[in-house]
Amino acid sequence: MKIDIQSIHFTADYRLLEFITKKIEKVQTFYTGIKSADVYLRVEKDTEKENKSIEVKLNLSGNPIFAKEHSNTFESATDLVIDKVVAQVKKHKEKLMAKQV
Repeated sequence: MKIDIQSIHFTADYRLLEFITKKIEKVQTFYTGIKSADVYLRVEKDTEKENKSIEVKLNLSGNPIFAKEHSNTFESATDLVIDKVVAQVKKHKEKLMAKQV
């Protein structure tokens, strides 16, 4: 799976990129039909505590899966968004299985 991570208006640390890549790759254990993933990292208004934003778009056959989350660190935002994405991937897989029956 191709993973494209873009940090908008800042340069992301190598460790953060590795952390996100490993988390995204684990999603493939739930569904192998994921073609690619687009990840966008943003630092929003600096006055807010939860100003780190991550958006994940998984490109599948059919409709893509999209989730967005905010938190005080990119790592915790990544964990939150991965939970959302995994739930959507499982639901997508269940729909495909139901169509095959």
